[in-house]
Amino acid sequence: MPRQLGELEDAVMTRIWQWNRPVTVREVLEDLQQERSIAYTTVMTVMDNLHQKGWVRREVEGRAYRYTAVSTRAAYSAALMNEAWSKSDNPAAALVAFFGMMSPEQREALRAAVRLVQGSEAPEDPGASGR
Repeated sequence: MPRQLGELEDAVMTRIWQWNRPVTVREVLEDLQQERSIAYTTVMTVMDNLHQKGWVRREVEGRAYRYTAVSTRAAYSAALMNEAWSKSDNPAAALVAFFGMMSPEQREALRAAVRLVQGSEAPEDPGASGR
């Protein structure tokens, strides 16, 4: 189960997920420097750590690496939610509390997701359930 990303790890992964292409340390550094003062070696270390933890894969290109996300932000978020939910001593109450925190737009997105999942669980042969 993945642990939550640290602040800088999340900032790096956010860019990798948003750009959805192989990226270099330099590209991430230049984008991060628009928000904060940060050293090349710091970004390089974070990206190496993300590689060691299995969040990104890398390929050598010349004298540098290009990094690509191993999974999506949605998969990461889902894993964190599942981990938190599975640790609850009362999963139903945890879900009710979570739903209570949602905005109307989030609840509608949840309804749409449930409809999508229920549709994918339908039997292939519509007459099979009556047999």
